[in-house]
Amino acid sequence: MTTTDDRDFPAALSALARVEFDYADGDGVDYEPYDAFHSAERTTFWLRHWTGNHDLDGDDLRPFGQDGSGGYAAFWLARPDRPLADQPVVFFGSEGSLGVVAPDLDGFLWLLADGFGPMEAVEDPEWEGAGPNAEVARIAERHARGPRQPAATVLRRAREEFPDFVDAIKSLCR
Repeated sequence: MTTTDDRDFPAALSALARVEFDYADGDGVDYEPYDAFHSAERTTFWLRHWTGNHDLDGDDLRPFGQDGSGGYAAFWLARPDRPLADQPVVFFGSEGSLGVVAPDLDGFLWLLADGFGPMEAVEDPEWEGAGPNAEVARIAERHARGPRQPAATVLRRAREEFPDFVDAIKSLCR
């Protein structure tokens, strides 16, 4: 279900693209932000290879960052007629890990500010995090529409609101 073909990069993500996240040999945040969305063609190519299903298109995804191994963070256009910032953020790991990491862009900003990248949120949600990131917190304070949310709250909200994401994507795999 395509809600929009809008590929204008949100200002908050543009600000994040200037942040260098420190992986710290596994004790930090493994996140490499982009400064633009992938094209529709590149997204479709990647999704088809990730799922093994060459009948799919990537119209419902907007990749905007990755981890060091090539796993993607993306908006999943799951809320028809809602703006991009209201769409959930998901993670597709390069080795098959998969999950919803934030219910919206605001939650994603607060997750990063609390020291969690998308990969860490999916692969190790019980991790304590790398610690607060003051630079990202300033970006979140400038761009988020609501108050600060701890990472645990962001993750809980995302999983409660989108409990079927993993099964829906796995059902598309061949």
